[in-house]
Amino acid sequence: MSRVGRKPIPLPKGVTVKIGAELQVEGPKGKLRVPVPAGITAKQEGGSLELMRENDSQAALHGLTRALAANAVNGVSTGFTRELDIVGIGYRADVKGRVATFTLGYSHPIEVLLPDGVDLKIDKQTHLVLTGYDRQMLGQVAANIRALRKPDPYKNKGIRYTGEALRKKVGKTGAGAKA
Repeated sequence: MSRVGRKPIPLPKGVTVKIGAELQVEGPKGKLRVPVPAGITAKQEGGSLELMRENDSQAALHGLTRALAANAVNGVSTGFTRELDIVGIGYRADVKGRVATFTLGYSHPIEVLLPDGVDLKIDKQTHLVLTGYDRQMLGQVAANIRALRKPDPYKNKGIRYTGEALRKKVGKTGAGAKA
């Protein structure tokens, strides 16, 4: 049995939380809102935020709400990063302002508009570093970029998360080996 919901969330300096029908978390990096379901209450004591539930039927929502609130507090104070690598001859990326352009072996370059709150830095045209304060949006943008050219199971070419373990398949063997 998990007890995630009972764990208090420490509030770093510069982070303010307004408690109401939803939690409004504000910090140096931005503002986020976390919905609070019925039956779950929040209170701020000292330098921490605690979430409580009315009864055990809301145990799953209790842990979920606490995790979302902790991600919001962490995001507005320090932010999150996601790193991707582009592998393949001639595959590369470039960013100008809010538009990222990818050359991934298709007949045309692919342009991706980055949403507000997500920044992209590119090292050596093949290493992408996405940063942002909203963990859900950052993960979705990283998944959308990875979906442009998923890693090929035979040659491992494509876009992958840094450190992602891939299983390489064995290709075809000799021609016409019939017994």
